[in-house]
Amino acid sequence: MVPEKLIIFDYSGTLSLESTLFARPDYLMNHLIESGLMDLGISSPDIFWEQIVNPTWLEGSTTTAGYKKVIEDRISAICHKNMSIVSCDKISDAASSFVDSYLSHSRIDWRWQPILIKLGGHPSIRVIIATDHYAEATGYIVKYLKEFQVQAIAAKAASAAPDTSPVIVANSADLGVHKNKSRFWAILKAALNISAIRHILLIDDFGSNEQKGDSYGTGEKVEQRKCDTIRLLQGVFSAEVQVVHFMIDDNKREKAFGVLIKQTSLILDRYLSATNDG
Repeated sequence: MVPEKLIIFDYSGTLSLESTLFARPDYLMNHLIESGLMDLGISSPDIFWEQIVNPTWLEGSTTTAGYKKVIEDRISAICHKNMSIVSCDKISDAASSFVDSYLSHSRIDWRWQPILIKLGGHPSIRVIIATDHYAEATGYIVKYLKEFQVQAIAAKAASAAPDTSPVIVANSADLGVHKNKSRFWAILKAALNISAIRHILLIDDFGSNEQKGDSYGTGEKVEQRKCDTIRLLQGVFSAEVQVVHFMIDDNKREKAFGVLIKQTSLILDRYLSATNDG
């Protein structure tokens, strides 16, 4: 059956609340200490973002280099500039420890499980988890889905069997381009045999669930990001786009996240019913 409907999930802040909580300054500081990055001069969250993540994000999220490699290279460059002598093994061990901790704390919230199981087995829709992320994240996300008993496959592997219907994990690091670019979606459209898509349901926080103080999650930027994404998908697929803005507006994040999942489940049920009705 050629699908006419597509469901797109964002990952961080939507399927995974835990991945955004990792960025809390106190939480992040603990992991900088435990991983050994603090001993290498990454002594605060501000230094981590400004000197490590921001300068390497483009390479880390659009190539197969991986999070560990870009952290290692960046710290080595900083040490060389400061004429500090640090063993390669020490840098490598600290980077690996930090990244492993981050990705293991980026699980899909368990309350999504019944929803994803239902969607993964539905014959008339396709499901894509689209994320701008590091290369290592693809394997972790596929693993978390399989732990939920949800058949999943990376987009780069799915092109070999485009007519199958597992959940597709589309990572910018695998596709070589961020999801706010039309090429990201054009690659998927061609590789997954979804050129007949006419209706899209997009479930995304658009950055609104980032930690307070992160400029990425400001209201104006979030709203612009939402409008741009809708326009982009309409352009690539010539399809109707319905949006679930998965935005937490409550200080009790854990409880609010659960409420949002329940509300989204009801929307998805209506979406599937409309699919069944033709």
